[in-house]
Amino acid sequence: MEALATAPAPSRPGLPPPTRCSHLRRPKALAASKLPRRVIAALHMDGARAAPLRCTPAETDAAATTSDQTETAVEATEQGNNGAPAADAPASSIEGLDGIKIRRRPVTGPSVHHVGPFQFRLENVGNTPRNILEKIVWNKDVEIWQMKEKMPLYRLKGPLDNAPPARDFVAALKASYDRTALPALIAEVKKASPSRGVLRENFDPVEIAQAYEKNGAACLSVLTDSKFFQGSFDYLEAIRNAGVKCPLLCKEFIIDAWQLYYARSKGADAVLLIAAILPDRDISYMLKICKILGMAALVEVHDEREIDRVIGIDGIQLIGINNRNLETFEVDISNTKKLLEGERGQLITQKDIIVVGESGLFTPDHVSFVQDAGVKADSCRGVPHQAGGPWESNRRAFRQRHLARE
Repeated sequence: MEALATAPAPSRPGLPPPTRCSHLRRPKALAASKLPRRVIAALHMDGARAAPLRCTPAETDAAATTSDQTETAVEATEQGNNGAPAADAPASSIEGLDGIKIRRRPVTGPSVHHVGPFQFRLENVGNTPRNILEKIVWNKDVEIWQMKEKMPLYRLKGPLDNAPPARDFVAALKASYDRTALPALIAEVKKASPSRGVLRENFDPVEIAQAYEKNGAACLSVLTDSKFFQGSFDYLEAIRNAGVKCPLLCKEFIIDAWQLYYARSKGADAVLLIAAILPDRDISYMLKICKILGMAALVEVHDEREIDRVIGIDGIQLIGINNRNLETFEVDISNTKKLLEGERGQLITQKDIIVVGESGLFTPDHVSFVQDAGVKADSCRGVPHQAGGPWESNRRAFRQRHLARE
């Protein structure tokens, strides 16, 4: 679940011991402000109402289900079965854990407060995102809280008991590689991105998915984040219901195990886990949940620290090397070669881990470069048969290398 490895805040001399939600106390600057006393009091009350959003996963679930003890019992059983009980500490930040550079939530509370019909904005360094990744994660945290209120875990788990089994994402990649001796293609169904804006105006996810499958994709990756990538879980569900046989990866910013169940309920056969936003303990815990659900997990890294962390986690089958820095969104395809050199690459081979190349693969030379580094699958987007597009570049690179081997 969220920030499972976060340690409780130490007590300070002369002050009472911190409670599980002591991080919710308002900064002194608020009390010293020139706002009317009634407004300040209302802001404190507003913060108290929002408390569960910044409490531990256990407290969050309890607050959301005070009138329904069934879900609490289900979640307690689930945690016990997986050997990963929720931490008692507040999950307000994961910065520093396992080298993670982002904060999970605004450490001083939200910047916007509502008092009746009025809205107040109180910005400071503690509630202002420092990069695009942190901004996405903070937004996702609020989004998940709202979704969990509408669809609690027990309502997700029930239908899954009778759902058809997930398609084998890993086996599909291996079969494609073994059949062609060339990296398998994971085709992206993607409408937009923060760095490039809208990629395709006339966006029909089902039509695109069917075209990818017809033209040789081993698996499909479907963007589901709505605010920053204009994706949707409706796209994922529509593609599955349209009869597409390729295994589907839910490409989402996952920070809560609840999202795994939700993705599976929408037809996902695999999910993306991003090492830059998940401590090792969270990744390990989520891998266990994925195994229970029959899903694969593609664990994404983008630097040496992250890949070394991930290699050491039990149960890793897929590692995606993102050539895009998720903090700056700059792309450097030499990143793949750097991360797979020497003993690290040998260890990955020994563990039979499939490496997936991600981002920046726009020409045949780009594709060949990462293939030579040891990549066995490529994630790309584009329109089949579009001259000069990323998809066609991948296909051309594969054909050229195949002819060279004959």
